[in-house]
Amino acid sequence: MKLIFEKGVKGRRGVKLPECDVPVKFDIPRNFHRANDAELPEVSELEVVRHYTELSRRNFGVDNNFYPLGSCTMKYNPKIDEEVCRYKGFTELHPLLPQLRHGGMLTQGALEVIYNTERLLSEITGMAEFTMQPLAGAHGELTGTMIIAAYHRDKGNKKTKIVVPDSSHGTNPASAAICGYSIVSVPSNSEGMIDYDAFVKAIDSETAAVMLTCPNTLGLFEPEIKKLAQKVHEVDGLMYCDGANMNAILGKVRPGDIGFDLMHINLHKTFATPHGGGGPGAGPVGVVEKLRKFLPISLVVKRNDGTYALDYDRPSSIGFIAPFYGNFGIILRAYCYILMLGKEGLARVSENAVLNANYIKEKLKKYYQVAHDPIACMHECVFSSVKQNKNGVHTLDIAKRLIDYGFHPPTIYFPLIVKEAIMIEPTETESKETLDAFIETMIKISQESESEPETVKSAPKTTPVSRLDEVAAAKDMDLRF
Repeated sequence: MKLIFEKGVKGRRGVKLPECDVPVKFDIPRNFHRANDAELPEVSELEVVRHYTELSRRNFGVDNNFYPLGSCTMKYNPKIDEEVCRYKGFTELHPLLPQLRHGGMLTQGALEVIYNTERLLSEITGMAEFTMQPLAGAHGELTGTMIIAAYHRDKGNKKTKIVVPDSSHGTNPASAAICGYSIVSVPSNSEGMIDYDAFVKAIDSETAAVMLTCPNTLGLFEPEIKKLAQKVHEVDGLMYCDGANMNAILGKVRPGDIGFDLMHINLHKTFATPHGGGGPGAGPVGVVEKLRKFLPISLVVKRNDGTYALDYDRPSSIGFIAPFYGNFGIILRAYCYILMLGKEGLARVSENAVLNANYIKEKLKKYYQVAHDPIACMHECVFSSVKQNKNGVHTLDIAKRLIDYGFHPPTIYFPLIVKEAIMIEPTETESKETLDAFIETMIKISQESESEPETVKSAPKTTPVSRLDEVAAAKDMDLRF
């Protein structure tokens, strides 16, 4: 196919512009032309509207009902953030527009948003600087691990391994392995925390970094992070914080203040930006001072005259990890959210999220075994269905039965170190009335597991399609397009 571009177009002031970069004609060879019109459905506007309205009713989102996966997938997104994100000054920008052109300021507003968000995240986490480019949490982890490798390469260190707890997110060891490190997994202690003595034994001169989730995936805050960080730094290793659970400590703890050298944040988990169906996402990475020079290019910098620009002159950078500026629309939403709440509001987010999780834990621990029951959990509580197992009811059955009562199932079978795990994460926006309704339903399902276990095991019954035979589906996949 030959593309034909329009040449010699005159601008509004009669200036001859260069060749247009948008084709005005597609010269398609005749042998590729259709002999007959495409058989597309002919439907009225009303039929189209009804079709998509019906599809929307089948969808489940946080706008419909309680979503106990919480910030892991569906933290509530304030509508004002969506409104600001639709401002024409942002939506009509093209990423290839120059930063400054003939005194114009077309992209200055967008660059200022990125710069200010980076500064706010640095203050919130205690880091020196952030890159806003990573497109998801796992992408942020990979970026962070590349920075770890660059640091040791720059110093001539021989580092071969990264140490993680057995409760870590799977993307931690995966990111480390992609960067060529071997993985050492350390078992948690009986209280669900890091086993400090076991970690110390695993740390030696070839340890590149320790990766920890803070708070951990059991919803517990690790009390020995600072002491562990000291041991890691003694061998010139780095402390990496998986910031997926930052929603629990906003305004309360800054990872940079307790020994972490770098971290990623999931904007969709902590700062209320959309994330579902695989995207969009954003996983900015923050670093302490000694790692700044390794951040990917480009970075938004503020010039002496108050204007903003993209800085590519960074010889020690790990290079490009994403095109342009990252997911700008997601960054913009997070910026609005932070400004809207302010310092006190962000701290209140954590207070309410932690309160809600502990309320659920206390109300349900009589009916479901708590994985670890300290005085308090953080923003999520982890149960196990081992009590229900005695009647043949498993965690998957409970999750499916919740659908019959109008609730989306919570995270199940994670963390992997908890048998029959049920992780419930209510976030800060849920009311006591909503939590009570969910608690009442969970209690009812526990009672059904004893009085009529077959009802739970055959759930859901209210959906158009009954429960799939997952083993058969995996063995005999239907690959029709």
